Amino acid sequence: MSTARQADAAAGGRLRAPLFFALMAGLIVLEGMTSGWNSALGILNMGLLSAIMALGVNMQWGYAGLFNAGAMGFVALGGLAPVLISMPPTPGAFKAGGFGILAAFAVAAIAVLGAVWLYRNLRGKIRGLAVTGVLIAGFFTFRWVFDPSVDAIEAINPSAAGNLGGLGLPTLVSWPVGALLAAGAAWLVGKIALGLRSDYLAIATLGIAEIVVAVLKNEQWLDRGVLNVNGIPRPWPVPYEIDLQNSHAFVTKMQAWGIDPTLGSTITVKLAFLLLFVIVIFALIWLSEMSLRSPWGRMMRAIRDNEVSAAAMGKNVTRRHLQIFVLGSAVIGLAGAMMISLDGQMTPSSYNPLRYTFIVLVMVIVGGSGSNWGSILGGVLIWYVWVKAGDWGPDMMALLASPFPAGPFKEHMIDFAAHMRMLVMGIILLGVLRFSPRGLLPEK
Repeated sequence: MSTARQADAAAGGRLRAPLFFALMAGLIVLEGMTSGWNSALGILNMGLLSAIMALGVNMQWGYAGLFNAGAMGFVALGGLAPVLISMPPTPGAFKAGGFGILAAFAVAAIAVLGAVWLYRNLRGKIRGLAVTGVLIAGFFTFRWVFDPSVDAIEAINPSAAGNLGGLGLPTLVSWPVGALLAAGAAWLVGKIALGLRSDYLAIATLGIAEIVVAVLKNEQWLDRGVLNVNGIPRPWPVPYEIDLQNSHAFVTKMQAWGIDPTLGSTITVKLAFLLLFVIVIFALIWLSEMSLRSPWGRMMRAIRDNEVSAAAMGKNVTRRHLQIFVLGSAVIGLAGAMMISLDGQMTPSSYNPLRYTFIVLVMVIVGGSGSNWGSILGGVLIWYVWVKAGDWGPDMMALLASPFPAGPFKEHMIDFAAHMRMLVMGIILLGVLRFSPRGLLPEK
């Protein structure tokens, strides 16, 4: 390629990111002008949270080639943090069964540690018998202590509580705690699966995700299960709409600007959340870019491209994989905690693999695997398309079905409108893989 053509290609690459982000901004502005700024800011806020999830998955897949099929589980673990940290404690719950819960988990830990010690220090048939006996005894002791404590906690005001509650700390404190919860689970999964083939990691992450969601759905003493936890406090400095509407100064200002105070309060709240999310994203982007350009980042990409060569150069591939897997999961858990703070409620039944695993992977692929800015673009863009495809689906399918005569086929096409989101996601994914296989903003 000539020098002039290389310069033109480089200039085009530099303009690529601003052009795509300007296009995305234009779509948000268009949404605000056509459907209202409440809708536009709602899409943008959830798009930024999706971008943080995509950034975490990109760290694992784009930096190191680790396929995490259980992002949903780490999102759910992060979402548990505001419940345990920010909600007020349930009066009398800890006294009724909290000490029993702690004692039960202490019994479980002692049983596991005892089994590990026996396995390492005994030989022959006696080792298997001893380990099995300790684990069985520990299990029944655990249930003997655990079950009465759970019953006592769940009996306390079950219509409104029935769980331990939280620590009553500020919601912003729960965000890093959500990251730590997800990182801890990732460390356990990684220690078991990262030394094996990559497909075992995918199976392990998918399994842990389903286990986490099943626990959150069924352990009422922890998070009220499918009864949901409502009224999770908002992070500072996000206000409540009712407080703004009761503020004479705010109402006067909105009326002076010609804005309905109720509408102005909801927009103000969304803008406050937007400010927090933008701060977090820029902090994560800065840290990610600095790490990616460091010797550590170059080493991670070298391991991704050729593990055998990296191992021959003396790099501990499994240890580095564990590092990046834990870091990526921590970012996903952070997004989960932030999302629960935005929603104001914990609903375990809402966690499903389609939304929290498949869509996030599409965001990473469309944005550009290995590209941090690509993950941000892919997160916001794909979430926008996901939401609008649901809105436009019935109209699109009615238009496609209009040439056909009335009958079973036309009715089937109209009924298929509910699945337009999946169809659109598939078309976008195929189009990107065909015409821009490295994503919209490829890794440099």
